[in-house]
Amino acid sequence: MFHCILYQPEIPPNTGNIIRLCANALIQLHLIRPLGFALDDKKMQRAGLDYHEWASVKIYDSLEVCLQDNDFNRIFACSTKGRTCYAQPIYQPEDAFLFGPETRGLPLSVLQSLPMDQVIRIPMQENSRSLNLSNSVAVILYEALRQSNFDKLS
Repeated sequence: MFHCILYQPEIPPNTGNIIRLCANALIQLHLIRPLGFALDDKKMQRAGLDYHEWASVKIYDSLEVCLQDNDFNRIFACSTKGRTCYAQPIYQPEDAFLFGPETRGLPLSVLQSLPMDQVIRIPMQENSRSLNLSNSVAVILYEALRQSNFDKLS
């Protein structure tokens, strides 16, 4: 129903946690290379436990290839630079949520390629550091799921 795209993720436990979240929420996970770890990294596997077999994960050499290979409804870039609160949009099936690498976020060119209302953010204390990637993914994806009445989840 929904898609999560991790652009060049760097920290194995975050990606492992997100694999677990996507498996439990029936969300397609897309990983964009380069990855900051090997897919068989023990920290990532430990965080994802045994959910790897239930998660649907696709890996791409670039964001462009990912976008060409999929028919996403809309793409929402998740960034501290966004002006739209993540709870404002009305999410629809096949929407994709794009998250940047932990240490630098999404490139400005990616953010500028989308309509301003599709660059979303999680409200936070001013001048604070961003939330952990896996926490941010959980907050935003579960808002999309809530809006869909958790369709297909029990």
